[in-house]
Amino acid sequence: MSPPLKISRATITLIDLPLLEPFVVSYDSYASMPSVVLTLETDDGLTGYGESVPDGHITGETPTGTVEALRTELVPAVLGLDPRDITAVHQHLNKALKGCGAAKAAVDIACWDLAGKAANRPIYSLLGGRRPEQPTIARVMSILAPEVLAEQAVQAQSQGFRHLKMKLGGGDGLDIERVRAVREAIGMDLAIRVDVNQGWADPATAREMIRALEPYGIDWVEQPLHADDIDGFKLLRQATGVRLMADESVVDAADLVRFVRDRSVDMVNLKLMKSGGIMPCHRLATQAELGGLKVQIGSMLETSIASAAGFHLALSHPNIVSTELSGPVKFAREPGNLAYVLPEVQVGEGPGLGVDVDLDVLADLTVSECGVTA
Repeated sequence: MSPPLKISRATITLIDLPLLEPFVVSYDSYASMPSVVLTLETDDGLTGYGESVPDGHITGETPTGTVEALRTELVPAVLGLDPRDITAVHQHLNKALKGCGAAKAAVDIACWDLAGKAANRPIYSLLGGRRPEQPTIARVMSILAPEVLAEQAVQAQSQGFRHLKMKLGGGDGLDIERVRAVREAIGMDLAIRVDVNQGWADPATAREMIRALEPYGIDWVEQPLHADDIDGFKLLRQATGVRLMADESVVDAADLVRFVRDRSVDMVNLKLMKSGGIMPCHRLATQAELGGLKVQIGSMLETSIASAAGFHLALSHPNIVSTELSGPVKFAREPGNLAYVLPEVQVGEGPGLGVDVDLDVLADLTVSECGVTA
């Protein structure tokens, strides 16, 4: 029996990550991306890293609010616990605060990193093993002018990408033109997925937009409706044969139950930041499998830390068929070293996350930092 570990100290670091180009979605535009890096230390000297990328439109959290939630409630709740007892960790987190999925994800990821390092095994090994192939990502494209997107699509094709993910729902009336321009530029060789981020608002609008997109061979349409319009997905399912995916509408098991019951989507996009980390998402992926829905693991543009966590989860679960964790390739600088050989991601056999954190880069990107001790 292995000796117990105890979480003895935490450092909470708010950083600001420069993007190579602005990231534009239906509800906002980002010139840089804030992130909260959590460092957990054990009494015997192990260090684990976690990350939180909150989004007020999706998780209902802000970066500064996440720092405070971690500092005052969530980290104190797990000090003294064994990070390998992940069930107890989540019980303490949920007792301390309701919701706060992105903040809890940082703790969850750091604990899995510690557990892997303690066992000298990668996280996917602790989750039951991995599939042999490396995961891939899609080229994620912001809401830009149609001609700009066409140029980016040709470039993505030359880089070896096999899937494009187009952000739509900007409200300027050019969504169909964007997809048409991209499809004409690249032909039918690459799959096109569209993500509306709730931007089409009502089922009638979404139905007309999806019908207009059908000639362009869309792989699937993600979150066309407001997050709380669960019944609207039923109306869309009756009106189109295009595959539908729910994202912002699925946070916890109760949300997923409704989609399984209604048979109104084909897939769900799970995010560690929405649902609280690796363990809650692993449970949701199994729930989706039992309900006949396939799963994608998405991201909020996270560094190598949380991106690696998502890939470990995806590699370990047979029902996860797609990964869209492209944050590291969109940053001009970030503290991790997860390797991307596009469109594949090189998830290695190192312990825990298998990611090294450059403390000098972390310091250069730091906005604020605080520590919590037992």
